[in-house]
Amino acid sequence: MIKLDQFLKFVGIASTGGQAKIMITNGEVKVNGVVETRRGRKLLAEDTVTVVGKTFQVGDVIT
Repeated sequence: MIKLDQFLKFVGIASTGGQAKIMITNGEVKVNGVVETRRGRKLLAEDTVTVVGKTFQVGDVIT
């Protein structure tokens, strides 16, 4: 598992934790098609994350 804010940094969408936090709290991030505002949301391999028009399958990125 990985936290949502860490995932955004890992895939290069956010350069810092602070930037990831802002994106999440502003409602710019969706998990499984639903806006997620909790930066500590734990992601599973089957989850999808959509942000800035890009969709990532967590299991394909984190192995």
